[in-house]
Amino acid sequence: MKTTLSIIKADVGGFPGHSSVHPALLKKAGEELEAAKKNGKIKDYFVARCGDDIDLIMTHDKGPDNEEVHKLAWDTFLACTEEAKKLKLYGAGQDLLSDTFSGNIKGMGPGSAEIEFEERASEPIICFLMDKTEPGAFNLPIFRMFGDPFSTAGLVIDESMHAGFEFEVYDVMANKTVTLNTPEETYDLLALIGGKSRYVIKKIHARSGKVPKEEAVACVSTDKLSKIAGKYVGKDDPVAVVRCQSGLPAVGEALEPWAFPHLVSGWMRGSHNGPIMPCSMEDAVPSRFDGPPRVVALGFQVANGMLGQPLDFFKDVAFDKTREKSSEIAEYMRRHGPFEPHRLPSEDMEYTTLPAVLKKLEGRFTDL
Repeated sequence: MKTTLSIIKADVGGFPGHSSVHPALLKKAGEELEAAKKNGKIKDYFVARCGDDIDLIMTHDKGPDNEEVHKLAWDTFLACTEEAKKLKLYGAGQDLLSDTFSGNIKGMGPGSAEIEFEERASEPIICFLMDKTEPGAFNLPIFRMFGDPFSTAGLVIDESMHAGFEFEVYDVMANKTVTLNTPEETYDLLALIGGKSRYVIKKIHARSGKVPKEEAVACVSTDKLSKIAGKYVGKDDPVAVVRCQSGLPAVGEALEPWAFPHLVSGWMRGSHNGPIMPCSMEDAVPSRFDGPPRVVALGFQVANGMLGQPLDFFKDVAFDKTREKSSEIAEYMRRHGPFEPHRLPSEDMEYTTLPAVLKKLEGRFTDL
């Protein structure tokens, strides 16, 4: 029997502003998933959060994109939205962009990352949760996990990893996909994913045969809220799931890329570049200028379809220096105010208030 691990997330109301999730919403989500577990819809679950996003981590045997599981997540977010409205939380239901469920949550606002696999003798999995940024924020760390020997020693030391990995990349603007293989197509891959606002890593597959090629070993949510809604309705706040060990990056190798607080797009009003700060779930409370962007890493040892309790990896004091560096970078970037490169370039501002400003001024532009 194969196990499916699904992370489905949404922002249905911030507490207060865009900083966190009200305890009442987390409680309601837990009640909904506990009832589903008792009814056999899912095997296990964990309700997590990063910033103002609720992240539903679930295991089941129904495969990715299953209507019953996605409907469960949708109904859970609706129930949480009702709680948010009672509490007059900001942005209540903001990620629910449709009035009716249509088979699965794709294109409806919430994001999802799902993988299906035969459990190995040991199945360590890390769920990465982000807030105040976009799917392309995963490009650099995911590449370093599966394609950079300076980060993942196993690419050199472990013979089973020498065959490399298969990267499925989405062009989220043109709605196209391309698959590239490392190590031989590394430069072509980097040429694409360096443009993180358009080209986004979706899935990784192993090429060694130690893990069946049809099983994704990593998956990232790629839903772009602004593209779905046609205007700025909040940043995408992506999630990712990564399998580790035995022909795949070790747990420590999957965490190592986060020691560098790389610049990502998002932060205040989804319109600024800033450093991603790895932190514990408890500390994932973006406040300064609604940021800086955060990432949480929850480790699970999946056994017989059960998640068990997670290990909150970024709670480790070894990431204290990274958090300090992130704060330094945040201070430097903020001093730019409304100027690039802190503010996003104009082409990335098309879903914000910039089009309204240009329309207001269009009659005042004259030819040079």
